[in-house]
Amino acid sequence: MSELNFTPDSIRDLIELVSEKHLSSFKIEQGDFKLEIQGEQRQATPVPAAVGAVPIPQEIPQGAPQKPAGREVKSPIVGTFYSRPAPEKPAFAPVGSQVKKGDTLYIIESMKLMNEVASEFDGVVAEYYVQDGDPVEYGQPILRLE
Repeated sequence: MSELNFTPDSIRDLIELVSEKHLSSFKIEQGDFKLEIQGEQRQATPVPAAVGAVPIPQEIPQGAPQKPAGREVKSPIVGTFYSRPAPEKPAFAPVGSQVKKGDTLYIIESMKLMNEVASEFDGVVAEYYVQDGDPVEYGQPILRLE
């Protein structure tokens, strides 16, 4: 069997894979080298691997929840989410409100700058996935429009 060589980047990639696939754990041992990553799991089943390869479980779509209808609006930057221009002001787009392309949906504060995020399409705000003051990542779903 060939020797496994893990770099910090390859270990980081494994951690991301465990997170993306919603695995409960991933463990590999070779000689004195041991690596175990803990995460969440839905339902997974191991896939047979070629000699020397590491098997990666794949999800089974049994009873998987249906993705809600509509479009997700994602954060364009890393920062802090705010649904209103000021604490005493009303929300830009509360749940149930009709929005048009170009309407301001929310603000992401990043590096002390308030960045207004405009809608890319028309729709009705169905739900928010975050709350005022929550930190958000680039590409994180913020709300769903129907």
